[in-house]
Amino acid sequence: MEKPARPASSCSVVLVEETKRNPLLLSSGFATANGSLAGGGVAGGTGQDKRGGGAIGTGPGYQERETWTRQMDFIMSCVGFAVGLGNVWRFPYLCYKNGGGVFLIPYLLIVFVGGIPIFFLEIALGQFMKAGSINVWNIAPLFKGLGYASMVIVFFCNTYYIMVLAWGFYYLIKSFSSALPWSTCDNEWNTPNCLETFHHLHCSNASLANVTVGGANLTCADLADARSPIIEFWENKVLNISSGLDQPGRINWELMLCLMAVWVLVYFCVWKGVKSTGKIVYFTATFPYVVLIILLVRGVTLPGAYNGIMYYIKPDWSKLGEAQVWIDAGTQIFFSYAIGLGALTALGSYNRFNNDCYKDAFVLALINSGTSFFSGFVVFSILGFMAAEQGVDVSQVAESGPGLAFIAYPKAVSLMPVAPLWAALFFFMLLLLGLDSQFVGVEGFVTGILDLFPGKYYHRYKREIAVAICCLLCFIIDLSMVTQGGMYVFQLFDYYSASGMTLLWQSFWECIVVAWVYGADRFMDDVARMIGYRPFPWMKWCWSFITPCVCMGIFLFHLVNYKPLTYNTVYVYPWWGEVIGWCLALSSMLCIPVSLLYKFFRAKGTIKERWAHLTSPVWGPHHLEYMAPDIGPLSSLTPGSDDNKVIIFESVM
Repeated sequence: MEKPARPASSCSVVLVEETKRNPLLLSSGFATANGSLAGGGVAGGTGQDKRGGGAIGTGPGYQERETWTRQMDFIMSCVGFAVGLGNVWRFPYLCYKNGGGVFLIPYLLIVFVGGIPIFFLEIALGQFMKAGSINVWNIAPLFKGLGYASMVIVFFCNTYYIMVLAWGFYYLIKSFSSALPWSTCDNEWNTPNCLETFHHLHCSNASLANVTVGGANLTCADLADARSPIIEFWENKVLNISSGLDQPGRINWELMLCLMAVWVLVYFCVWKGVKSTGKIVYFTATFPYVVLIILLVRGVTLPGAYNGIMYYIKPDWSKLGEAQVWIDAGTQIFFSYAIGLGALTALGSYNRFNNDCYKDAFVLALINSGTSFFSGFVVFSILGFMAAEQGVDVSQVAESGPGLAFIAYPKAVSLMPVAPLWAALFFFMLLLLGLDSQFVGVEGFVTGILDLFPGKYYHRYKREIAVAICCLLCFIIDLSMVTQGGMYVFQLFDYYSASGMTLLWQSFWECIVVAWVYGADRFMDDVARMIGYRPFPWMKWCWSFITPCVCMGIFLFHLVNYKPLTYNTVYVYPWWGEVIGWCLALSSMLCIPVSLLYKFFRAKGTIKERWAHLTSPVWGPHHLEYMAPDIGPLSSLTPGSDDNKVIIFESVM
């Protein structure tokens, strides 16, 4: 009995008008006389063949997608994006916050059950569908809300992430001086408690012996309240932080100019597309490793470095029972691997169809986690020295927060010969490390936006205008983060909008859609078609069972153990601040169910017919060429050909 044809109200319809000679199309089982696509596993008019069917979605003005000049451009772009400040800034402070070495245990576990499988999934999906973060979900159009959610997340990430670059640029400018401003206590922002050199060795058995420092008599009790000039420079000069979120204060004009300069730099590095961006990241992605190696060599030679490193690698097993350690480990994986942001699918979409993305995923994961682990040694060697200098435990040497990197790293460079030179090199490195991540974040967002507009809406400067609007809008929002209350706004974005629950929610649905709606075995076949061999079954098991359970488990763990957001464990955010944070989180999370319900109830037919229609893939033009081996290149099937006449058009449901 012949299977019923798909309803005529499909999203895209391919009408194949055959003339005298059409055996080429029919012999491959690729098209039927009535214009529905079948066979070959590419598209089926019924939507019910062994691969589920689909339709070719192109348009009269379709333009061939840009590809990387060399495959190494893709590798370096992924390194530049996924390996960034999340590795040298966020990873060390989360280790510090969660007791050091014990954090590495859940981190490494979640790398293999969550990080690598989804990292590979997003790259492979982008390469297979040849589309950005929104149109890539044409693989199951009902769940296109995943694309909109990732666009919201990456927009928020682009907005607040660049503030770290603005801070780094500010430090870079301040490095061009004969004496580093954060190494002395004779500046206008320093308090009477500022102390350049601590003499805790003179204090023994808690005695109140007098210690002469700089001509002033200080007791051991006075030393207990002393503060490092590095911490005071960060809190009093750079942030000039107010007492709370409800007191934004005035704009820091120096920081605002730094922010503007960084956004201008990002614009001119992104506006011409991936071919230019791919070349820039060769330098921006490799230079930071040279500086980190130099800092590590200096750090391990300082007194107290051993204690800091042991704090980093020696587990405190009791911490494993705390929910927050697992939550932070899971969210750090998804944040540092740039999962759920849509940028990896955008980068993968510029790959050649037969690129070995499976091997690329493992290489990139090794580089990413290796960089995080390596940078931890740099930070904790410095923290160990600072603890020995101040006579306190490593866990008490600095406040655990986003600014930890702007305390430990500046301390390291201030101890090196010709300190201003090394400070300039380090913060130049920090700027490069963040810029390449920002490049690809903006690239992923703009790619998703431009993919929404078919070729018939071509404009000569369409890309340049889109990048300019994106940068300008983000800059306007960033103005709230260069005020005295800016750090509170920054942490609100960091905690709610583009990390934690939003990425876990996004990753959960990505696995469910690919593994259970499209089909895990089916997608493994597609990957095999691209790379020439079938990936290890572990990937399929992770997509189908392990990774969704891990994501949802940590997500629920997060909700059950939810605690109000605090800054430096002292300031508790007001209730309305948390409401703003939840609005940021829900703005992306709700895109998935809202879009699903809207599409489903707007469709026609029975529930079964709606589901079958809305989950049938909409294939791109490259599938016509690559997925039907018996058919020649797509260019040979031109609409005006006498031998084969193929008319492809779109209709709106």
